[in-house]
Amino acid sequence: MAELSTKPYLIRALYQWCADAGYTPQLLVAVDNHTRVPQAFVKDGQIVMNISAGATRNLKLDNDWIQFSARFGGISHEISIPVDRVAAIFARENGQGLHFEPVNAGESPDDPASPPSPGDAPVPPKGKPSLKVVK
Repeated sequence: MAELSTKPYLIRALYQWCADAGYTPQLLVAVDNHTRVPQAFVKDGQIVMNISAGATRNLKLDNDWIQFSARFGGISHEISIPVDRVAAIFARENGQGLHFEPVNAGESPDDPASPPSPGDAPVPPKGKPSLKVVK
């Protein structure tokens, strides 16, 4: 029987701690070809994502995948992150959290049913970001 990883349990625990303390949970993700995130927001192969209840919809923190919907540049995206690609979970307000040992891209589980297609993440419009009040 394969050994069960503690990583997804620690991610869920830190997420709950952030929510209970009123902090904003952030994920640092090492992006690879199995990670479905808006590529326009990836810098140096990484992306930091707000996974608070107010910033996400249908958040699922499973043992193998983290999945949710979120808006980037005003456009809704379906996000899928393999748990082994999470490099850290921390509170935005004070930086407290956990950093995990990086997993080399070659060590990521190969799941041919879930690789992102190149057209999944539309590129956000260029220019200064703006917010619009919707009533």
